Amino acid sequence: MRDDPPLVRFRGILEQRLGWVTADTEAVPVLPVLAERAKARRMSENEYLNRLSVRDWPEETTVLAERLSITETYFFRHGDQFRALAERVLPERVAARAGQRALRLLSVGCSSGEEAYSLAIAAHRARPAPDWIVSVLGIDANPEMLRRAGQAVYSDWSLRETPADMRRRWFRPVDDGFRVLPEVAATVRFAEHNVADPDDPRIWQPGRYDVIFCRNLLMYLTPATVARLLRRITAALAPGGALFLGHTDSLGSDPDGFTVETFGDTVYYRRVVPAPAPERESRPRPRAVPPRPPADVHPRALELLRDEKFTEALDLIATVLPQRRPRDLLVHGVLLAQRGRLAEAEATARALIDAGVPDADAHHLLGVCQEVDEPDRAAGQYRLAAYLDPGFAMPRLRLGLLARRRGDGRDATAELGAALELLPRESEERITLFGGGFGRLTLSTLCRTELDAATARSGTSR
Repeated sequence: MRDDPPLVRFRGILEQRLGWVTADTEAVPVLPVLAERAKARRMSENEYLNRLSVRDWPEETTVLAERLSITETYFFRHGDQFRALAERVLPERVAARAGQRALRLLSVGCSSGEEAYSLAIAAHRARPAPDWIVSVLGIDANPEMLRRAGQAVYSDWSLRETPADMRRRWFRPVDDGFRVLPEVAATVRFAEHNVADPDDPRIWQPGRYDVIFCRNLLMYLTPATVARLLRRITAALAPGGALFLGHTDSLGSDPDGFTVETFGDTVYYRRVVPAPAPERESRPRPRAVPPRPPADVHPRALELLRDEKFTEALDLIATVLPQRRPRDLLVHGVLLAQRGRLAEAEATARALIDAGVPDADAHHLLGVCQEVDEPDRAAGQYRLAAYLDPGFAMPRLRLGLLARRRGDGRDATAELGAALELLPRESEERITLFGGGFGRLTLSTLCRTELDAATARSGTSR
């Protein structure tokens, strides 16, 4: 490779370091960048390439990512895809997430953030109530683009495909353009991530995302990098979740792990989980003695719940249900609710309450089950949970969000204020059980955002 022309060597190194397939074009000026970076490092081109190829050089790799990225984008780009998202995909995901009341979306190759914020706006419009949590993550290898994204301020040109009514609702004019509404910007975060790098478990969590956008990126990646990225995306999408690619990208007509869906002229991919193959007939085997379940599966069940491995957690907790321990029944009920099996979860909560022990957690679980169709009855359960345990933050948070939903700013201010004071002292177990997959910091941010909105609406001061 050292005997190859410098441009050939440079392209090979870019494939190795960034996973990119590059061509010297006006949009991606590879040869001028090579000359520029060698001069900046006070090296000849060959010296520069030798240094770049022999060992990691992260600060230089970062500069190359900045110089060679194609960053032009704008809000709601390819509106046909966003119509499919708004009119079909998100309503389906809202129904699937009724137990969790949360939507999670990922923008891969997010550039300066327009796509990530567009996803957040679409999710905010789709959520059936303000207490639903929206969480959007944008990832990119270009730190300068991520810095711009974090500012959430855009020019009129970036909003050229954004209808006037949406500009008024979701943006605020500022001196240098338009700022994304703070309540939306607070639900979006950005992370520097090179898709050619090893897995990052903070990003690629199994079954985490309802929607992933990865548009016009695959065409620039090497086949090996594409294969690795698609494996990560497939694993990270929830069953029924949707993958949107760029118009120049395709998974083919029969992609592994997906069905091909159409909406008008738009094609997208729905995540499916293959059914297990039927067991082959075989000669009867001697009945095995079932293994004794572990004495205490509770910590492991909570860990699986925290990682959103609901099916595995349900299977584990089922091994100890015959022992009828209240805390195991509670975890079982929470898992059922997370899977959208609200009637079964409600029956579990009532069984705990009927056992005769006043249990704030059981009443809170019952409220969660009733909130979708009977919010007034749910509020009664939350009030009872808060009465039984005055230090329990989660029912105060739910009461505040319910008050916000019905437009009662005064009650919302009181309940959310109490929740915000209690959340720092809330137990980790209760955060795991009732936080909908979100941690203490995210719940506190949600609480503070809703409290500010409730305070402004009611005209009270804090």
